[in-house]
Amino acid sequence: MVNLVLMITAELDNLTDLQPQGGCDDANFPFYIKIKCGNCGEVSPKETCLVLADTVSIPKSRGTTNLVQKCKFCGREGNITMIPGKGRPLTLEAGETEEYVPLMLFDCRGIEPVEFAFGDGWKVQSTDGTKYEGIDLSSGEFSEYCEKGQVPVMISNLKSKFEILK
Repeated sequence: MVNLVLMITAELDNLTDLQPQGGCDDANFPFYIKIKCGNCGEVSPKETCLVLADTVSIPKSRGTTNLVQKCKFCGREGNITMIPGKGRPLTLEAGETEEYVPLMLFDCRGIEPVEFAFGDGWKVQSTDGTKYEGIDLSSGEFSEYCEKGQVPVMISNLKSKFEILK
């Protein structure tokens, strides 16, 4: 068992508080991740979608988890459980210093996430208070013009990584 934290950073121009639409613990936000088998090291070719609100029973157990997946290479089964309450929005200040902030904690048993794909369903706020919602970051960036502040706003250079929680 290992606990991995999804950490994100980005360049935010005149924007702050980048986070999932319903906040960092959004029960319906889809996390698209590539999975690595803890037994043989095989990495899934496609992303798997995890959603906090979606749970399944753990085979041969009384507990539930967010994902149960069998390795297509060696056949070993593993699971990942999402643990809310550890994430926080990416602020303008953190983005300026390229600081990574935690987004979600994953309790991994037999499999682990190795790559996160930014997708749809993000929100952010301009430094003048204008809210932008339903942002799709699958292209790797977002840009608009803030009428209120009369400045361009932009999200770019999106990066993510998984770190072991000690």
